[in-house]
Amino acid sequence: MGIVISDECMGCESCVELCPDVFEMSEAGDVAVCKAPDSTLDCVQEAIDACPAEAISRE
Repeated sequence: MGIVISDECMGCESCVELCPDVFEMSEAGDVAVCKAPDSTLDCVQEAIDACPAEAISRE
């Protein structure tokens, strides 16, 4: 299972705050990137639920 971050990401960093082992901000600081694409951590679902742009999903 992978984690997908869409172009809708607005860089709010809520996912980074919830799951710093899984998400980080891009070098430009404007979009989140996934450090652990196959993570099955419970915090990933929390990040999906908390994302105001609904930019995070699992495939």
